[in-house]
Amino acid sequence: MIQGTRRAVLGCVAGVVAAAVVLAAPAIAQEAKTAKLGHSFTDSHPRAAAMKRFAEEVAKATNGSVKIEVFGNATLGSEEKMLIAVQSGTVDFYMGALSPIATRKKELQIFDFPFLFASDAEAAAVLDGPAGRRLLDGLSDMNMQGLTWSGGAFRNFSNSKRPVASLADMKGLKVRVMQSPMALASFNAMGMNAVPMAFTEVYTALETKALDGYEHPFVDMYANKMFEVQKHITVTNHVYTPVALVASKRFWTSLTPQQQVAVQAAAETTRAFQREAELREAVDVLKELKARGMVATEMPASELDAIRVAIRPVIEKNTEVIGAAFVNDFYGEIKKQRK
Repeated sequence: MIQGTRRAVLGCVAGVVAAAVVLAAPAIAQEAKTAKLGHSFTDSHPRAAAMKRFAEEVAKATNGSVKIEVFGNATLGSEEKMLIAVQSGTVDFYMGALSPIATRKKELQIFDFPFLFASDAEAAAVLDGPAGRRLLDGLSDMNMQGLTWSGGAFRNFSNSKRPVASLADMKGLKVRVMQSPMALASFNAMGMNAVPMAFTEVYTALETKALDGYEHPFVDMYANKMFEVQKHITVTNHVYTPVALVASKRFWTSLTPQQQVAVQAAAETTRAFQREAELREAVDVLKELKARGMVATEMPASELDAIRVAIRPVIEKNTEVIGAAFVNDFYGEIKKQRK
């Protein structure tokens, strides 16, 4: 009798435990992963709008199981600090230039080669192809998962001192360049005094005249209100800088395979949106800069050729630093697209 009662009690307890496990399972399955995404662009920049779109696409594609909080305006620090945070896993996603890590991942210095790409379409085709994919996959040993090359733009030049319409006009100007050995050497070869500096410090340096100028896409110049501290702009299209969307390996490996597929698909969907938005805004933004008082000069083709001659030794030297085989293969991919 006692044994029967004990069996009955144990049976009830087992039933209650089983029911609790069944009830708890959906709650566990529905618990969302929350991620932080950092970038340095102002809210008015098309890239900021694209990252909000990416967060929405991820939530939709994962049925709410992955949620992304977007922190723009360099709220999480400079691009270099955000990349370090992504590597350590304290920030989960980053969108921006990869130039701050180019000294440690030398193949990325290919994007500092002046006059590498002839058009936005050519750059996009190469970046979306095998050459671009290899560069993203190469981030794995830095604890990052490369998702997409999400956008990019040609860089131009501005300064507060004088119109620049020739190589000679560049001589002696103190300008900010990206934190990249190739960018530093290229601008010094043009006769300028190149200063590597985190972008978060640039506006103040221009305002106080610690710098004479800097180089950036026109969309970024407008978004960051550089017309307040710069007078002259020169159309050079000297370098195309792509931006990438990357994830922390720590966060990426915490996702299920299904979630990874969904996030990757959302990144590629957002890439198309971001590029279209960047190109659309670039059409009008030069007019806006002029309307704000900036004086524009287009660098003549003959002077661009003179710049190419001046920087040729830099390109030859850095080809050896990066690796001649890699550089030749990359140029080969560009030639395929031009055909």
